[in-house]
Amino acid sequence: MTSKPSQLEVLCVEFFSDALYEEHLLYLLDEIDKRNDYKNIILAPELYLSGFDYEAMDKASNFSEYAIDTLKQKVDKAIVVLTLIRKLGDGFVNQAIVIHDHKIIHTQEKSKLFKLGKEDKHFVSGDQSKIIPFEIDGVCYGILICFELRFKDLWKQLEKCDVIMVPSKWGIVREHHFEILTKALSVMNQCFVIAVSSGDKDVANSSMIISPNGAYCDATIDLKEVIKMRRYIAMEG
Repeated sequence: MTSKPSQLEVLCVEFFSDALYEEHLLYLLDEIDKRNDYKNIILAPELYLSGFDYEAMDKASNFSEYAIDTLKQKVDKAIVVLTLIRKLGDGFVNQAIVIHDHKIIHTQEKSKLFKLGKEDKHFVSGDQSKIIPFEIDGVCYGILICFELRFKDLWKQLEKCDVIMVPSKWGIVREHHFEILTKALSVMNQCFVIAVSSGDKDVANSSMIISPNGAYCDATIDLKEVIKMRRYIAMEG
């Protein structure tokens, strides 16, 4: 039985989210090689491998299947989180996957599509009920994909999480919203929030790790801070 870690190391992958599929996968595999022998969270930006390659959705979804098979072979003790274009039925989804111990631990499809980016024209909306906490080695995790960060009802669905991860491709003109919302989520849910956004010139290129008291922290997160904050300011009863 694996014991619950008291600390986790975090890597936010910052790389332009254009359609350099193979180059992006090789970069991610290299980062995994450096961190695969102990528990690290490796979080990539939204649609890190392909970007929003609307002109080549079949190509992107086919590459996603290849990438998933490759990552499952590679990922051991690390926890790798990314979103990919995948084909489900007759449509395409923006799906978050979590890979650990050579297995897919959790999946969820983006439920709140960003109409300004015409996502609703190219993707099928995911089932909001799949946005739920999941556990790895006793640590409770959750995921919100980019635009989903704006919806407080989704925050409530993840209120038991120790760590919430937000893979994004967030517009640079609204970058201050990204910072405000991630801090507010960490305070409201009394958890760590790990958020990463990377992309083209009109996209915020930033990553943040926010502690349960709403402060920025470095790449090592101490899970005891979650326990202390929830005891200090009890939100139940």
